[in-house]
Amino acid sequence: MQSFKGTVLVAGATGRTGEWVTRRLQEHQINYHLFCRSAEKAVELFGPEVINRLTIGSVEHPDEINLALLHADAVICAIGGNVLNPEAPPPSAIDRDGVIRLATLAKAKGVKQFILVSSLGVTKPDHPLNKYGQVLTMKLEGEDEVRRLYSETGYSYTILRPGGLVDGPPLQHALQFDTGDRIVTGIIPRSDVAEVAVISLFTPEAHNLTFELIQGNEAIQCSIAPFFAQLPS
Repeated sequence: MQSFKGTVLVAGATGRTGEWVTRRLQEHQINYHLFCRSAEKAVELFGPEVINRLTIGSVEHPDEINLALLHADAVICAIGGNVLNPEAPPPSAIDRDGVIRLATLAKAKGVKQFILVSSLGVTKPDHPLNKYGQVLTMKLEGEDEVRRLYSETGYSYTILRPGGLVDGPPLQHALQFDTGDRIVTGIIPRSDVAEVAVISLFTPEAHNLTFELIQGNEAIQCSIAPFFAQLPS
């Protein structure tokens, strides 16, 4: 399988999922640039060698996004609001407006691929998580704009809707993929979500696709790509 040629901007690179995205890009030997709020945390996670691969900023600020996009041929967006911190920006500012701002500016700069990590259950307004600032509804509105912007010929999007995120190494479980937000519940390692996001860069079956994913039985995997065959045609 051919890998991705170009530089991938990881938005939210020092978050728990963004960290894994960066590590899987490293594993696949794909060039990357990190967009995050803290240089200190980035160096702590990835070592001083990333100092020249950093843009410090927030998806709340267009100028900072535009600086980060100078280094992007594709974007993997792993941002998410902290709904448990009352002093943090609300989901509307990050999971909706931040995603939309990032995708809009990326499209304007000619970035051809946009991969978004969203969440299971976003089409269910009565989901318990929506008690926290309508976070799932905000994620859905962000998704909708990514789909609209990146459905144009010559561009592509991939939107991942993982179940509950847990820690652990990648490629240790079978996965279940589906579309239509029909999976009610389930968990998945952040590392596997990151792996799926990264291989979506160069897996044609992932392009222009929104899908849910959770872990199945414990079973060591050589590749996650075959699980795309589970998806309805």
